[in-house]
Amino acid sequence: MKESEIERHLAVAAKKMGGMAVKLVSPGLDGVPDRIVLLPGRKIAFVELKAPGRKPRALQEKRKRQLEALGFPVYVIDGVEQIGGVLDEVRTT
Repeated sequence: MKESEIERHLAVAAKKMGGMAVKLVSPGLDGVPDRIVLLPGRKIAFVELKAPGRKPRALQEKRKRQLEALGFPVYVIDGVEQIGGVLDEVRTT
């Protein structure tokens, strides 16, 4: 399965929960996560999507640590089976 397919499944699942999975583009700041998930109740998280078995690059790991240090949850998803659990966790935290 391609990363883009997983990304599409995330967007659909977030929408079904009444939220959004917005594509995040940050010119001048490489390595930011692919999507920012916004769910009802002011729930927010960043999501880096990868093809199955792929790992984040070093710069992506650095950005993940920076965002987490600011108090934001950051998830790495490399399979559609992870989407429901991640969104449930975002919704309940």
